[in-house]
Amino acid sequence: MSTVLPDLPPTNWTTADVHAWLPGFPAERICVHPTPGTATETDVLEAEARTNRICELIDGTLVEKVMASLESMLAAELIYRIRRYLEGNDLGILMAGDGLLKILPEQIRAPDVSFIRWDRFADHKLPQAAIYAVAPDLAVEILSEGNTVAEMNRKLRDYFHAGVRLVWYIEPKTRTARAYTAVRDWTEIGHDGVLVGGQVLPGFQLPLAQLFERVPAEG
Repeated sequence: MSTVLPDLPPTNWTTADVHAWLPGFPAERICVHPTPGTATETDVLEAEARTNRICELIDGTLVEKVMASLESMLAAELIYRIRRYLEGNDLGILMAGDGLLKILPEQIRAPDVSFIRWDRFADHKLPQAAIYAVAPDLAVEILSEGNTVAEMNRKLRDYFHAGVRLVWYIEPKTRTARAYTAVRDWTEIGHDGVLVGGQVLPGFQLPLAQLFERVPAEG
């Protein structure tokens, strides 16, 4: 079995071992060195420095984060739209998909887009750390073919357990979205619907048609 990070040595872990450790996750994205369950924040940073790949830390295991070109375009467009809103509403900071956040012990996530309100930082000052130990108020994931249902359900549970207040899952294929305010409390947003900031980004509204208008359709 190949590892996520090609320059790392193989281990005696099998595909079955990987699936048993993180059920439902794509085996090809799980790094088996360091041994699953033993990886740390330092390993996350070293993996990025060595390979220029972003890995999330899940239960002490490195899992490669994958984003294709279309998903990256959508994330960039959404960041632009939220950034324009923040110019008149200095409520917090905005981070892109390489912004790592330690949301729980042994859980480091990199949402495709994340917004963190100033009141989550002591004295409204950014910490002196490579990875901020804070949960975002808004976490956005642009869904891709490499994501599994089990993976995204687990991510959703972790987000809300950590204190995230709003999660947007955006589906490029159907140009739709789902807005979560809790694991079992969501709103389906059709292609003619609107992303609403609610209490996290008061007054922010973005029609999905506008989000997708500068992003060419696939095929």
